[in-house]
Amino acid sequence: MKNFIYDVPTKILFGEGQVSNVGKEVKKYASRVLLLYGKNSIKKNGLYDEVLKRLTDENIEVIELSGVDPNPRIETVREGADLCRRYKLDLILAVGGGSTIDCAKGIAAQTKYHGDIWQDLCVDKKFHLLTEALPIASILTLAATGSEMNGNSVLSNPNENLKLGFGSYILRPVFSILDPVYTFTVNKYQTAAGVVDIMSHLFEQYFSPDKKGYLQARIMEGLLKTVIHYGPIAYENPTDYEARANIMWASSLSLNGLTSSGKESTDWATHQIEHELSAKYDITHGIGLGILTPYWMEYVLDKENVHRFVDYANNVWGIFEDDDFEVARKVIQKTREFFNSLDVPSTLAEVDIDSSKLEEMAAGATRLGPIGTMKKLEFKDVLEILSSAL
Repeated sequence: MKNFIYDVPTKILFGEGQVSNVGKEVKKYASRVLLLYGKNSIKKNGLYDEVLKRLTDENIEVIELSGVDPNPRIETVREGADLCRRYKLDLILAVGGGSTIDCAKGIAAQTKYHGDIWQDLCVDKKFHLLTEALPIASILTLAATGSEMNGNSVLSNPNENLKLGFGSYILRPVFSILDPVYTFTVNKYQTAAGVVDIMSHLFEQYFSPDKKGYLQARIMEGLLKTVIHYGPIAYENPTDYEARANIMWASSLSLNGLTSSGKESTDWATHQIEHELSAKYDITHGIGLGILTPYWMEYVLDKENVHRFVDYANNVWGIFEDDDFEVARKVIQKTREFFNSLDVPSTLAEVDIDSSKLEEMAAGATRLGPIGTMKKLEFKDVLEILSSAL
């Protein structure tokens, strides 16, 4: 096991009714806040009025910015940073899913940064240049990305057809409120996409060619089994509190550093390929991952890493065979069938994507060199995966 430092400063307020504490929690850090949210869903379910009341009760001045897109735009980040500077705001409160929280992180970084975070952090990956940021907090309404408990952000630039990530420890939320009740109104499509996104975060850390990371693997298998068990329940019965609660907490634990700390290697190739997909076609991230993941699995499988597939098959799905590669093929098919059971498509053609931009996407995914660790993927490898997924 590798040396590591594990420090998660985010305070979690979990459970029904915890939103009532938002005013008191914000007051610890700020008297003037940017309230950031997406479209109108938080107004329809009453969350907007509840948050505004609690902030007003604590005499907290509120400046609002709404309309955050599912793939948050760098233009929105710049607009938010301008508001924060103009009104001398102390904190950003993101109310929504991972896109809103990711956007908040971009705003928090850009507000205090003298350069352009898109060029310096997202494109050039000079994360060390970010030394300060506004504090952020979140109220989560969609379990998927884990952004409520980590310092990662993914932003889109439609003018350049790019979707890129950056991250910093200082961008971890100071607190996040997780009330499963506010995920009851999430529709089937977004519920399925969230389940796939959580599983993909675990796959990216679980699948590696080394044979170490025993403890981390067992934790991830438990999280995978939880999501596989409760995902279909939430999909069919959206107001099942226990299902929504388990999925919500699994989402946070899957990407807050718990499962990767001390691990020899992780992969993340599928995410890098999907970022190209959703940058070019603006599809839902989890749906793109659901399409690509089984094809990635089939492509990278070899004698050096088959043991990971065997563990996944044995410990998560209870699939056993004498031949390791037969086990691997069966568990890959089982994964695809599970995604299909949530009405996640199996091919790119099903979401109206053709072959016209495959080479462009393969080039974008590998612009900084080979990706992944299960198998080093170069341009031709990514192109073959994308072609198979058609």
